[in-house]
Amino acid sequence: MKKLFSRTEAYDKVHFAVMAIENGAQKLNIPAQSMEQRLMKTDLIHKRLFRHYDMLHTQSLEYVTDDIVETLQNREAKL
Repeated sequence: MKKLFSRTEAYDKVHFAVMAIENGAQKLNIPAQSMEQRLMKTDLIHKRLFRHYDMLHTQSLEYVTDDIVETLQNREAKL
């Protein structure tokens, strides 16, 4: 079977961020697009999900979801 693409670290980080965004949105009962916008506004996609990918991707999806939701709510409360 022919390989369509090769996985890179950038691909893995984006895939991880998408899963975190979708699961965070479900936890908050909001659309994923709203979750993404809130994370972008607080710069948590880059400063949390990408920067700490090496540690976070080894955790359960539930842990990552709880972490990103709590971090987002704390960051928004400070704004």
